[in-house]
Amino acid sequence: MCGTCGCGSEEGGVRILMPGMQQEGLVDSHEHHHHHDHSHDHGHSHGHDHSHDHSHSHSHDHGHSHDHGHTHDHTHSHTDGGITLAPNKKILEVEQDVLQHNQVMAARNRGYFEALNILPLNLVSSPGSGKTSLLERTLKDLKDTLDFYVIEGDQQTVNDANRISALDVPVVQINTGKGCHLESDMVFEAVKQLQMKANAILMIENVGNLVCPSMFDLGEKKRVVIISTTEGEDKPIKYPDMFHSSDICIINKIDLLPYVSFDVGKVKDYALQVNANLKFFEVSATTGEGMEAWYEWLREQIVPKKA
Repeated sequence: MCGTCGCGSEEGGVRILMPGMQQEGLVDSHEHHHHHDHSHDHGHSHGHDHSHDHSHSHSHDHGHSHDHGHTHDHTHSHTDGGITLAPNKKILEVEQDVLQHNQVMAARNRGYFEALNILPLNLVSSPGSGKTSLLERTLKDLKDTLDFYVIEGDQQTVNDANRISALDVPVVQINTGKGCHLESDMVFEAVKQLQMKANAILMIENVGNLVCPSMFDLGEKKRVVIISTTEGEDKPIKYPDMFHSSDICIINKIDLLPYVSFDVGKVKDYALQVNANLKFFEVSATTGEGMEAWYEWLREQIVPKKA
């Protein structure tokens, strides 16, 4: 699935599910795994005649030579660091191709969102930050005045999508299998199932991970990184790419400040070292403290559809 980080597996694949449905027996509307099943009544016989001579001349610093009797030479310069020639260049090219394809698909998503005046927000965090709880609280408090749609991203289960569906908000679950992030083409397939109306907010809850999702633009208008007071203050400088690529930083679980060793000022300083333009919200999704400022920001971003 991912040529940049190596995540994903041909065994897993990606499933786009509706809440309340079981994973088993569903037909994937978007898959990244490949099964080449040949149900033909013919065999594949491949006759490879290697009677020709090839000569492999490897220069290893091992004190022995490899002669395979071939006539074309492969001269690999092996050092303590391994192969240092073309293979490394090829790996970089694969990564660039993967990211370039994702950017093209993200641009397609962005054009669709802009045409419908939809505000897409990419919610990113490490596991346990309270991202889903924050989303639930936001939807519960604002769904009567703003239209919302939700895409839930997780490796397995539809648990989060079921939680959102219970609030009577349209939601689609993307299960990435062994994948560690969402990609723009997955979002496109999910959006087609949501059949969104204009002047709405699309909340995309990404897979819990502060590394790989930073590289993949989903076509979002804003990227919102969520951290909590139960995490380390140095998260922004330990995971700088995520904070550098984000627009909003929500510090959640501030109701726990009396019970944890967490300096809000210090984490903000660290975050601003990485991204001087970050906007902060200090909230508690549990008690509702600080949420109104976050809600006001959301209202400013989109034209309400409901009276």
